[in-house]
Amino acid sequence: MAAVRQRLRSVKTGEPTPKAAPARKTVAQAAKSGQQRELLVAMRDRIAETLSGDCPPRDLASLSKRLQDIAKDIAALDATVAAQSSAELDDYDNTFDPAAI
Repeated sequence: MAAVRQRLRSVKTGEPTPKAAPARKTVAQAAKSGQQRELLVAMRDRIAETLSGDCPPRDLASLSKRLQDIAKDIAALDATVAAQSSAELDDYDNTFDPAAI
């Protein structure tokens, strides 16, 4: 088996540096954290691993459906958070008052 060689290069001016992916949590760890999104992501990843591995044919349809449902739940949760953030930004008064200095 040949080793994969990664080519390194310098980062150009203005180019963002690559970030390391956060460590994935197991379903049990995510459930203990109490964070709904973390639990959904852990369940999504676990089901995806099962589907890409040796998934019994009898479980394929139900797991595929559940994976789609979880993906929709994550998207809905993210949309809600984005809407709340947007509403908070809209409420922020960003007018400049030179007399305040």
